[in-house]
Amino acid sequence: MRAVVSVIGKDTVGILAKTTTLCAKHNVNVGDVTQSVLQDLFAMIMLVDVTECDIPLTEFSEEFEKLGNEMGLSIHVMHEDLFNAMHTV
Repeated sequence: MRAVVSVIGKDTVGILAKTTTLCAKHNVNVGDVTQSVLQDLFAMIMLVDVTECDIPLTEFSEEFEKLGNEMGLSIHVMHEDLFNAMHTV
C-alpha cells in the first residue's frame, strides 16, 4: 500500500531530513521524491510505501500535520488510491 505526501511552504533547512526521519520512525519507506524550490517557495511530493507502517495511516497523517505546523509548512498524506481517484477524468 502506498501513499502520497505533499509538502509546500517557505524553503528552510531540514525539510527533507525531518520528513524522511518521520517516515523512518514509523517504518515507512520513501520510494520516490520530487522537489522544487521556486524563489523561496519549497514544494515536494513523496511516494511512500506504508505497508509496514507501525501506526494507522490517519495517525501517520496527523503526525505529518503536526510537523507541518511546527515548521510553518502545509503537509498532507493521502492514500494512493484516493490520490489516483481525484486525478482521473
